[in-house]
Amino acid sequence: MKQVKKAVFPVAGMGTRFLPATKASPKEMMPIVDKPLIQYAVEEAVAAGITDMIFVTGRSKRAIEDHFDKAYELETELAARGKSEMLDFVRSMLPRNINCIYIRQAEALGLGHAVLCARPAVGDEPFAVLLADDLLDGTPPVMKQMVEAFGYYHCSVLGVQDVPRADTRSYGIVASRPLAERVEQITDIVEKPKPEDAPSTLAVVGRYVLTPEIFRHLDKLNPGSGGEIQLTDGIASLMQQQQILAYRYQGTRYDCGSKLGYLQATVELGMRHPEVGKPFSDYLKTRRAP
Repeated sequence: MKQVKKAVFPVAGMGTRFLPATKASPKEMMPIVDKPLIQYAVEEAVAAGITDMIFVTGRSKRAIEDHFDKAYELETELAARGKSEMLDFVRSMLPRNINCIYIRQAEALGLGHAVLCARPAVGDEPFAVLLADDLLDGTPPVMKQMVEAFGYYHCSVLGVQDVPRADTRSYGIVASRPLAERVEQITDIVEKPKPEDAPSTLAVVGRYVLTPEIFRHLDKLNPGSGGEIQLTDGIASLMQQQQILAYRYQGTRYDCGSKLGYLQATVELGMRHPEVGKPFSDYLKTRRAP
């Protein structure tokens, strides 16, 4: 089995929950302290040994391409002002061996469709999918944990966590049986079931390691409501032919697709920031409600 060297980042969504902030700027470029969400996701992929970053983009997402491109004017200005530390940071944002590939998704037709758009760049190789909305803070990084699980079991792996039963309607939910520590074999997967219909409370979050056979199954799906192709349906189809695992990752998830999760991530990562962590923590301790 080939190693996981490619990652797909579906970034074509509109980000309507953060309007007006996302009217002209991609939601994936919203910063947590001083780094945009998409950079956290890319750094997680790099830590997992992935070298090819495939961004499935849409209209108004040019800022993502610019962010990972070389900024000649900025570097010249920083050099002229003697800001060597910041210049080194900008230049080292992506290791030299990392390739960035951009594919346009003409219409937002579901996560499955976004993954299918990446097929020409992925080819016949296993690949990761990372949703930048989900900021996963783990040691080791969560995608590294999942790639290692894939390397051992040689099959698709989905990142999962338990959620309150009342929240199952917001997730793909799996039924599973234990296989090893943190690893379970999926027996069923349902997209956004009602709490009373959910087979469990084990939810799929925005991290996947998939075999290339998923493309064939996505290709055969009949589009659902609004013409969308759901990745969950493709996984359910693939599961009829291959074992698929649920991996209970070590780490904390911040749902940065919601305002509350975004604020929680900002506070928690802000308190650990090497520059402002201590004074920010001190501020939070001394702050009094008005």
